[in-house]
Amino acid sequence: MRVISGLRKGYRLKGPKSKSIRPTEDRIKESLFNILHYVDEESLVLDLCAGTGSIGIEFLSRGAKKVYFVDRSRESIQCIKENLAHTRLDDGAEVIKGDAIKSIINFGKRGIAFDYIFTDPPYESVDLIYSIIENIYKSRILKEKGILIIEHGKSINLDAMICDFKLIDFRQYKDTCLSFYI
Repeated sequence: MRVISGLRKGYRLKGPKSKSIRPTEDRIKESLFNILHYVDEESLVLDLCAGTGSIGIEFLSRGAKKVYFVDRSRESIQCIKENLAHTRLDDGAEVIKGDAIKSIINFGKRGIAFDYIFTDPPYESVDLIYSIIENIYKSRILKEKGILIIEHGKSINLDAMICDFKLIDFRQYKDTCLSFYI
């Protein structure tokens, strides 16, 4: 696992010890950022269910202003902090150990809205995926021109419209899918 591009291109990232944490593969991460093209240097990013933090770190390496990393696992939080320190990108990061839904609601209460929200919940948690999307919508934490990216297993078919979010792109890589909403 490594940083694909930007300021810290080529830096190796620490992976999880636990098999319950499933990092996004480099080829999928590269494809994701090829689809997004350009990351504005004023971008605020939420890496929700962040795991190792590799997606958020990639956003920082490509110039995002700030990334919030949220995960409930103690091992993930430690891994994210170590990867941020190793890449020296911790100045643009806030790491939060907590529940995804409670964190979304809290961001809404704080008036924080994001240009990009990436979420990678456990693959078979279709109810959690829909709950995350609904709470993002209710809390209004995705900016008007923001993009919501959901990594999920191929067994989950997400609707083309969820709340007011419209599916604009979908990619499948063997067992992994990326769904893009605006």
